Amino acid sequence: MRIDVLRAGMTGRVTAPEDDGWDAARLFHSGIGEPAVIVRPGSVQDVVAAVRWAAEEGQPINVRGGGHSAWGTLPGGLTVDLAELNGVDVEGTVVRVGGGATWGAVAATLAEHGLGISSGDTASVGVGGLTLGGGIGWMVRAWGLAADQLLGVQLVTPAGELAEVSAASHPELFWALRGGGGNFGVVTRFDFRAHALPGVVFAELSVPGDVRPVLRALRDTLRHAPRELTVTYMDVPAMDPSAPAGATITACWIGEDVDAALAALGSLLAVDGVSVTDVGARSYPDVLMDMPPFDPDQPMPGFIGGNTLLVEPDDDVLDALASFREAHEASVLFLRSLGGAFGDVGPDESAFPARNATWFAMAGVFDLPGTTDEQRAAIHAEWSAIAARGAGVYGNFTQEVDGSVVGRIFSRESMARLGEVKREWDPRNLFSRNHNVMPV
Repeated sequence: MRIDVLRAGMTGRVTAPEDDGWDAARLFHSGIGEPAVIVRPGSVQDVVAAVRWAAEEGQPINVRGGGHSAWGTLPGGLTVDLAELNGVDVEGTVVRVGGGATWGAVAATLAEHGLGISSGDTASVGVGGLTLGGGIGWMVRAWGLAADQLLGVQLVTPAGELAEVSAASHPELFWALRGGGGNFGVVTRFDFRAHALPGVVFAELSVPGDVRPVLRALRDTLRHAPRELTVTYMDVPAMDPSAPAGATITACWIGEDVDAALAALGSLLAVDGVSVTDVGARSYPDVLMDMPPFDPDQPMPGFIGGNTLLVEPDDDVLDALASFREAHEASVLFLRSLGGAFGDVGPDESAFPARNATWFAMAGVFDLPGTTDEQRAAIHAEWSAIAARGAGVYGNFTQEVDGSVVGRIFSRESMARLGEVKREWDPRNLFSRNHNVMPV
């Protein structure tokens, strides 16, 4: 492997295992990487040079644009760390975002202009990975996915060429990029259409012991709620003394009218035991969570479970979700409302699945020391029975690196169409460190 050739064509930093700073360079938000070499480009032309080098050397490429990913732990290959390409430029309502930017930085810049984009929930999550996988965020019912707000991208193709991709220039590739993950190259710039956002109302609600009536009321409330409202239900075990076990609901309302937000939650607040513990107007950046960096001395345990996109959860599904959480002390249950603008996009208009879904559900059990293979299999079977009631899987919340999961993320029709795009743009499958679509 000719790393000297890579160094010669690069203005940014190239780090190999024998170099000083290797241990720091391979540490990312979700783990410790074992690539063959890491490049931190200082320019778009550096990205072009890195992709061409990987193609010549036959090295698969892993793109790091934030770092919340299971793919960074796979051994070998070239890691392209886009951290230096992190600019955020605003012109009217068009926002151009570097491929290495994180959502916290984007939200902070947009807030200065009274704008917003429906993004992730965590400040350190990368714009690139979240958008290419779809992007379910706090404004998903009002504005759809992060990918739905995309106008175009600047892409370094697997051939090492620079392409401007939009619905007008390369429509099939643009279709594939909105939900098809990182299968088609390195996105060095995202162009979004932002929305007016003077602020949000953020509310936190406590939930009583028996969550089943609450889950049903939550579903019924959101069925007819204004699009300005998006909610999350979270039931977690005790994490530390400051984070006790229990269920909570958080609600995000577009606008600064607290009374309007509470009115939209009215039927939910009528449920016995549900109460508001905190509510107030905030700026959008203040809503995004701050996650601690990865600690190699105290890594998070694995997760046995998954996610599903529910079209219209009936009482049986909600009861099964509640029972799953109750049956496993060290487990998590997460629900996020969909519908609204998310469902305005037709099933053929992007690669993202199940546009008729009204809820996203995720559940799993922490894989703690002492868990046996038999117990893992039983938990997996229990979750799979629930997930089978859904209409699709959200790839961004799917940590499996097994290629079989791709068939659960994309519909048969989308897989065929994605495979055609892959054949045209990446016939050698250079970009395989993802939920990989094989060239047809």
